[in-house]
Amino acid sequence: MRKLQNTLYVTSPDAFLSLDGENILVRTDESVLGRVPVHNLEGVVSFGYRSASPRLMAACAERGVGLAFFTPHGRFLSRVSGAVSGNVLLRTTQYRTADSTEKSLPLAKMFLTGKLYNSRWLLERFCRDHAVRIDENAVRQAAVYQKNALKQIECAPDSETLLGIEGSAAKSYFSVFNELILRNKDDFSFDERHRRPPLDPVNALLSFTYSLLGNEIAGALEGVGLDPAVGFFHTLRPGRKSLALDMLEEFRAPLADRFVLSLINLGTVTAKDFESKENGAVYLKDDARRNFLSAWQKRKQEEITHPFLKEKIAWGLVPHAQAMLLSRYLRGDLDAYPPFMWK
Repeated sequence: MRKLQNTLYVTSPDAFLSLDGENILVRTDESVLGRVPVHNLEGVVSFGYRSASPRLMAACAERGVGLAFFTPHGRFLSRVSGAVSGNVLLRTTQYRTADSTEKSLPLAKMFLTGKLYNSRWLLERFCRDHAVRIDENAVRQAAVYQKNALKQIECAPDSETLLGIEGSAAKSYFSVFNELILRNKDDFSFDERHRRPPLDPVNALLSFTYSLLGNEIAGALEGVGLDPAVGFFHTLRPGRKSLALDMLEEFRAPLADRFVLSLINLGTVTAKDFESKENGAVYLKDDARRNFLSAWQKRKQEEITHPFLKEKIAWGLVPHAQAMLLSRYLRGDLDAYPPFMWK
């Protein structure tokens, strides 16, 4: 159980939530985990299957406290809201912002600022920690490219220009990605990014991780009442969760890419964990996928200090924190959306 700003996160999968007077009571069969006054909260997020009492649900609905339920792995299940919900106003603001180039462009810039800042920092960390094992000059040049692209973002006049900046920066970043692979390069050599379908084990790992993380981000956005399909950088497209893809940009390097590199560099995955299809696509085998998901859950439990909130939280809660900050910006509680900038 963790209270982050005005949102309560209940991460114990066997916890049950109920109302005790004016307090939310969080307990398991064995013990009481804590009490938090309802009036101090604007949202409750529960990761588990034991749900909450109808009395608590009614109290949250009456007081305008968001109550969202997720599986222990972070998949969105449902959200409780009363007859009149602030989510209607929030989504209306989201749609109007998405329809306005003037209002959506600053948000698009923030998402890409987070992406390029984190990409640069990942490359610089490898130069610092593994200088003798990589082509340090090439990796540093790619890091400088990310830095210069950050400056270009500030002056970009429209989304088309942003797309060009992002595409060039991504090409520079992935041009040295193979340098970040420190072992088993015969099996895990990386040439370029192949998305649909992935054509080698490294791309298979990246695509699977991006897909998994994107779905979790979509759930986090649903949890605060935002529509994950309506983004500010990625355009609307049927079946695409554009806002989730917007926010995913911030997490590619610090969470997804670092996780994939750790699996390879620590020898957690091997060439035997992959299979090739007739069309050349490469995917994880079923057993390897289960091991991957287990490692992913462990990574999400690791704690970091959130750069904006200045509080220690698990990696798995960071998308929820960013979704909360985005909703606060759209409501007018923040002057600007603070992208996740990892250190």
